[in-house]
Amino acid sequence: MGLLSSLIVLAILYAFVSIRVIKQYERGVVFFLGKFEGVRGPGLTLIFVPFQTMTRVSLRTVTMQIPSQKIITKDNVSIDIAAVAYYHITDPEKAVIAIENVYNAINQISQTTVRNVVGRFSLDQLLSDTASINEQIKNVIDTHTEPWGAQVTAVEIKDITLPDNMQRAMAREAEAERERRAKIVAAEGEYQAAVKLGEAADIITAHPVALQLRTLQTMAEISIEKNSTIIFPAQFMTTVQEALATVKQDTAK
Repeated sequence: MGLLSSLIVLAILYAFVSIRVIKQYERGVVFFLGKFEGVRGPGLTLIFVPFQTMTRVSLRTVTMQIPSQKIITKDNVSIDIAAVAYYHITDPEKAVIAIENVYNAINQISQTTVRNVVGRFSLDQLLSDTASINEQIKNVIDTHTEPWGAQVTAVEIKDITLPDNMQRAMAREAEAERERRAKIVAAEGEYQAAVKLGEAADIITAHPVALQLRTLQTMAEISIEKNSTIIFPAQFMTTVQEALATVKQDTAK
């Protein structure tokens, strides 16, 4: 009885030690005597040690910082670029068997890919078309990580550091561009004003009385300010005579 009790206790202890709990976001890659046996899903499972071993693999998205590195662009500008990549495991079997350390491998290939892809673009293209460059970097990295059972979902360039002299040159360029636009707007305003003045002069030439009406309106505006002196222009009397002559002709007709 004593031996049987001991065996029962040992069996219970062995079963208790063999129990494994796999979380919802994990998968367990099981090996039997060193040979791949299968992938266990979430929940309660038994691993009969030492014959079986299990490696846990997380399926959650991993945020990986790509450290800042110096890159020379296509137009020979030296810049510092830092990026961030997001990936997750799609095939736990490959992630354990095909590669020793998925995180380090993706980190190294990401640094190399960022340097190679960014070096094919000029600085202006890098600053204006960042989204397209991010997509190209992601596609290249994803091609390398597919045999490892990992998928890169996004790569974002988050920081671009320019040399001080390049920052000053870009500031001068931006200031010159703003001045150019301001001069163009002012010139367009002058042109439109000149066109309107020409149209107004044509109307006044066709209708001399209009100039008289405009003069009277100006005099009315001056009188609002309570001025004691009103100056009549020299052509005022001539315009009045022309107006009276026109009225007489219309009356005679």
